[in-house]
Amino acid sequence: MDPQGLEPQNASSVRPRVGRRWLAVPAVAAAGLAAALFLFPPNAGGSSAVVPSIAPTSASAAATPSGPAVAARPAAKTAGSAAAAPTRLSIAAANIDVRILPLTPSADELSSQSLVPPLTLDAYWLTSYGVPGAGSKNTTYIAGHSWDGRDAPFNRLSDKSLVGKNITVTTVKGTLKYVVDSVTTHRKDTLKDSDIWNIVPNRIVLISCYTEDPWGKNVVVTASPAAR
Repeated sequence: MDPQGLEPQNASSVRPRVGRRWLAVPAVAAAGLAAALFLFPPNAGGSSAVVPSIAPTSASAAATPSGPAVAARPAAKTAGSAAAAPTRLSIAAANIDVRILPLTPSADELSSQSLVPPLTLDAYWLTSYGVPGAGSKNTTYIAGHSWDGRDAPFNRLSDKSLVGKNITVTTVKGTLKYVVDSVTTHRKDTLKDSDIWNIVPNRIVLISCYTEDPWGKNVVVTASPAAR
């Protein structure tokens, strides 16, 4: 699926695609096959900057350096099943329906501030951060690979028309509904400094390679609980 209107943040050319999978940040090979999907901050629990678990009420409230598309909607109530480990992610508007597997960054990954999820079409929940649901204490981060040469669910995150669309997250305790607030791109070498790592209880953040610049950028989709 072609991205719809997301613009690169600089004029640099897109780096070549290697193999069947879009490699990610930075371009450091692991066993000659994989590179890091994204960089994350050394304090895996998230930033101490805490903000409310509500949807932004204006575009300016949710703006990021990449100039995202932002849904302006009323603040959502935190409701639904109790916070628990996620097991499935569905976004009907993007034809995404994938299982979520737990992924705990290793000591080496924490030290290098980079991560390479397993080379599958699954989504991976970063267990060092939050879990979704009522009583959540942090953002829930879910990462997955975009692929070159084949259709893959996370290829379809690079699409700003997802703003305002519904996300369903299934957990071991029930089903939760979210609405996409923003779709942004971030340079992979600066993602670790982004405000996406702020502690926002019961927010969902999806991360993959940006399909227009898989070597240089990540696409980040943020979502808040749907109003009930």
